[in-house]
Amino acid sequence: MSTTNPRPGASASQRRSQRILLSVPLLVTGMRANGFQFSETATTAVVNANGGLLLMHEMVLLGQVLTLHNLATKEEILCTVIDINTVPNGVPEVGVEFAESCPRFWRVFFPPADWTTRSAEAKRMVQAKAPGPAATKPAGPPLVKK
Repeated sequence: MSTTNPRPGASASQRRSQRILLSVPLLVTGMRANGFQFSETATTAVVNANGGLLLMHEMVLLGQVLTLHNLATKEEILCTVIDINTVPNGVPEVGVEFAESCPRFWRVFFPPADWTTRSAEAKRMVQAKAPGPAATKPAGPPLVKK
C-alpha cells in the first residue's frame, strides 16, 4: 500500500492530520468522461480528517469529483481525486480529499500531531475516570520515562 503524501511539495511532518490504517466500506459514485454515471463498492486503506486512500477498480482522473457513501453510517461526502497509484497486479489506490476537513465522516478521533499521553487532555481523561477496583492496586512503574 502506498502512503505517499498527496499534497505535492509537503513532507510527512507537514500533514494536516494523522493517518490511520482503516478499512471502511464505501459506495463511490461519479461521472465517467463519457458522461455516464458509475458506482462501485470500494474500501479505504488509509483515512485522515481530510480524505483517504481508496482501493477501487473504476478508472478515475486527477481532479475528478466523487461522492463517497459510508455504507455503515449512510452518510455521504463530496471529494476530489488528488492522487492515483497503479499497483502491479493489484487494486489501484486513489487518494481523495474532502472539500472541507471532516474527521467525523470516518467515525474516528484524530488527535493533534503533538498529542501524547502526557498532554493536558490525556491527564484530564485519566482523572475523569471513576475509581474502581483497579484504583486500589499499587501503581506500577511509569510507562513513559523522560
